[in-house]
Amino acid sequence: MIKVDHAGEHGAICIYSGQRFMARLFNPALVAELTQFLDDERRHRAVFKAELQRRGYPRCRSYWLCGLGGLVLGLITGLCGRKAIMTTTVAVESVVLKHLAHQLHTLRDIDPQAVSAIASIVAEEQHHHDQSAAQIDVSDPWFRLLTPVVTAWTEAVIWMGMRS
Repeated sequence: MIKVDHAGEHGAICIYSGQRFMARLFNPALVAELTQFLDDERRHRAVFKAELQRRGYPRCRSYWLCGLGGLVLGLITGLCGRKAIMTTTVAVESVVLKHLAHQLHTLRDIDPQAVSAIASIVAEEQHHHDQSAAQIDVSDPWFRLLTPVVTAWTEAVIWMGMRS
């Protein structure tokens, strides 16, 4: 689970990096918010990297795939503008929060250190979700179009990572 979390945080860093790059060109008002989210995700990745190192585990084989997919998603949604960026964040973070809640439940009596690591990032992930959700209209075409696609893709990446 920690390997997949680490790879997922790398993917999130790449999403926000791609979106921030495009926002600098087309939507400068979003750069500060995306930079904050990016900084949070970098910290999250470091938390999971430390847990991997503590256990002597290599990173997940899907690490680079998460990064590449995240960068492509970030660049495309960044090019599409504010609504696409916020919708992507809500969709990704919804899946991530569900995944982390499952992990906390599964690991609570097995691995208190993993629970502590996971719990240390949940509030920030929830903040990313809530801050982005406050900026979108669920009846907006971007939301209706992107949400199922990004949700399914995020769930598929986690599913594949858990099996590699």
